[in-house]
Amino acid sequence: MSENGPGEKRYDPQDTTLKFVNRPDDLDPMPPDEGEECICAEMSCGHAVTPQSLTGWCRSLLDQGQYKFKCPALKKGTTQKCEKEWPYQEVRRLAVLTADEMEHFEENLARLAAATYFEYKACPGCKTYVERKDLTNLDVECTVCRSDNKNSQFCWQCLKPWKGPAPRSDRCDNDGCTNLELQLLLNCKTTNLQEVEGAQAVPSIRACPTCGQKVEHNKTGCKNVICPRCQKEFCFVCLKLTPECLQTSSYYKPCSAGVAPRQTAIPVWQRD
Repeated sequence: MSENGPGEKRYDPQDTTLKFVNRPDDLDPMPPDEGEECICAEMSCGHAVTPQSLTGWCRSLLDQGQYKFKCPALKKGTTQKCEKEWPYQEVRRLAVLTADEMEHFEENLARLAAATYFEYKACPGCKTYVERKDLTNLDVECTVCRSDNKNSQFCWQCLKPWKGPAPRSDRCDNDGCTNLELQLLLNCKTTNLQEVEGAQAVPSIRACPTCGQKVEHNKTGCKNVICPRCQKEFCFVCLKLTPECLQTSSYYKPCSAGVAPRQTAIPVWQRD
């Protein structure tokens, strides 16, 4: 593989480790300018890409907070997306990532993966980062403070020394201990999804029904979004997971259950 300069990535036609195909780029089907050569290689899912289109698509996923690279091309003869996940090693090779691009990708992949699988906050006493393993309990203990014989229990929500009975999932007994994320869900503005029938006055911020991550819709395209944390796709309108929503509706048609009201609780991710 070779690179001829900024924005001019090219595959090496002599590279026998790649499968070259004589068909349009499935990620960017616009034909190349006259006289411009466009060599495509085949991904493991069977779709054709160029280094530029693959780099652009995967970088856009990272910018949206997604660390899994899934093929957006349509399955042949259908309107269904491929959605096959590409390993980073495959992306790195077929996108012909530069050293700077690899550094950017790998730093963001590590950060997003850590944020997905672990919950960390700084202990208000010693400032050591503490992991919360029980996502249903706001009462957290800092082992560093405990070993120093200091007050080791604090509230994950208000970051003050724990007060009141435990375990609790809503708040501690400190004044002002409020779930700000829940208040955001309850008080956010409404929005309209212009391209979706019946999607008016939808709360502009939703909590993912699987993991509770806050998600916003960019107001374009279909009504479904992919959670940047758990990677589950769900309907922003009715809050059902996409496969369930599509049993009685479609991507741009009204949901059979209508617009789900504002959420009054944040789902807790039951990770395996």
